[in-house]
Amino acid sequence: MKQRNTSIQHHAMYFGTYMGVYWILKFILFPLSFTIPFLTFLFIGLTLGVPFMGYYYLKIYRNKVCGGVITFSQAFVFTALVYLFASMLTAVAHFIYFQFIDQGLVLGHMQEQVNMLLEANIDNPQYDFYDKTFNEAISYLSSLTATDITLDNLSRNTFLGVLLAIPTALIGRRKPKTDY
Repeated sequence: MKQRNTSIQHHAMYFGTYMGVYWILKFILFPLSFTIPFLTFLFIGLTLGVPFMGYYYLKIYRNKVCGGVITFSQAFVFTALVYLFASMLTAVAHFIYFQFIDQGLVLGHMQEQVNMLLEANIDNPQYDFYDKTFNEAISYLSSLTATDITLDNLSRNTFLGVLLAIPTALIGRRKPKTDY
């Protein structure tokens, strides 16, 4: 059993590295999408491909390492670890970006979007409420450090990865064939 757990961890780290690099390349599209709107669609499309990538890695692991047979719990642990390792690698890129590269770019674009939204709804009777709420949100976001943003993204990616691991493990599990 110890050997199987080591194998799960080893292969999850291997595939998690590939998925983490994919997420980093996908993340590069996020700040670029503020100036090139088409990249938003590409970013969303690549994001929707993540669960399929997780299933593909599980399928490779199941067929090549486990001989085509894997239980739900093994599939769940493998897939959750892949997402965890990908999240950890991506967190490094998030920190580098928000600490050294961003310099308020994302927050500035968010502020522009909020201002355009508020200007479009200036005749709305609840304008003052929206203005106050959005300004409080922008104020809070501007107080976050690169570490805060990175830890938030890390925890979100890990949590969503665990949630995605459940249906992936259900679909990817395989019982041994029995001869009658």
